[in-house]
Amino acid sequence: MALSRWISVATLLTLLTPESLSQLSVCGQPPLNTRIVGGQVAPEGNWPWMASLTNSGSHFCGGSLINSDWVLSAAHCFKTNNVRNLVVFLGRQNQQGSNPNEVQRTVMRIINHPDYDTRPNDNDNDISLLKLTSPVVFTNFILPVCLAAPGSSFHSGTDAWVTGWGRIASQVPLPDPKSLMEVEVPIVGNKQCTCDYGAGSITSNMICAGLRAGGKDSCQGDSGGPLVSKQASRWIQEGVVSFGEGCALPKRPGVYARVSQYQSWINSELSSNLPGYIIFRSIGNDSDIGVICDGAPATTTTTAATVAATAAATAAATAATAATAATAAATAATATTAAATAAATTATAATAATATTATTTSATTSATTSAPATTTAPRESSLSTLTLPLNKISELVPLRC
Repeated sequence: MALSRWISVATLLTLLTPESLSQLSVCGQPPLNTRIVGGQVAPEGNWPWMASLTNSGSHFCGGSLINSDWVLSAAHCFKTNNVRNLVVFLGRQNQQGSNPNEVQRTVMRIINHPDYDTRPNDNDNDISLLKLTSPVVFTNFILPVCLAAPGSSFHSGTDAWVTGWGRIASQVPLPDPKSLMEVEVPIVGNKQCTCDYGAGSITSNMICAGLRAGGKDSCQGDSGGPLVSKQASRWIQEGVVSFGEGCALPKRPGVYARVSQYQSWINSELSSNLPGYIIFRSIGNDSDIGVICDGAPATTTTTAATVAATAAATAAATAATAATAATAAATAATATTAAATAAATTATAATAATATTATTTSATTSATTSAPATTTAPRESSLSTLTLPLNKISELVPLRC
């Protein structure tokens, strides 16, 4: 047992990145979290980095505390940089009633990622930073989460948890007293997620999670909240709730901003008191590698081009052979010149027909690879099939605000 503990500590230390030292002593280690499996209302103190973002007193998005001064959230939660009436609550358990462990802070700055919303409806780089007007003091109920560092790998099926105060199903609000909800969902690989949503909808800046059969998910009101996984004794945030089609629908996993892609940007905005970054390593082979479908970034288009090129080359070779044969026939006997000319003409016609066939094959193949468009929405307001107790979060709506 002692040897096992020593190995666990040694393994963890090898995963820490040099830039992450300022928060590593405290991040991702909630003393009150004993979560193993299951779903229900989240016990108080289970997720001490969870933030409730409110506007004029109403919750609209979630967030995660990454140090004493900054909260990480989703860019789509903020249409403008206006901080008026924006208040962040930390240590909060219920949206209604008393919360003896909570503190509140107004916001000094909102910083959306500079590459967010550069193209219509692509949802890429859906990540934001909020600078609090004054630092918070860490307690058992208020602590920062560790962030996934570059180089992290989250294989398909990796266990993850998402938390929030969002809807528990499409158009179904969280019942009073509106307690923080939690739900356990597996990571869905990006290839499979692309198959589910269509070509071009999922980028390397995104990570997906959800059951193939549906039933557990984040939903409207959950946007900006954290998706976390546990490694050794640390909870590491790999995702920020972003968007989805409906909430908790079959083969429509929730889509999250992939946190490990943004260490450089986050550090450039904070400059000091940096978050704790840890490389998350999945064990074994990733089943997502073998996923093949029309919408996935596969080799279908390349194959079509190859087929066309091969057909054209074959046609050219056939034409050359026919032309050589015709020349030889003409040299052998002038009397057969007409026949040779006819043969060459026939070969040319055959070549044109072959090239036409190759072109048609290429076009048909390309048309087959086109995936149907998918309508998605942000999740600004809730967790679907986050259990009511914990297995009833709700359905994901595009941009889950």
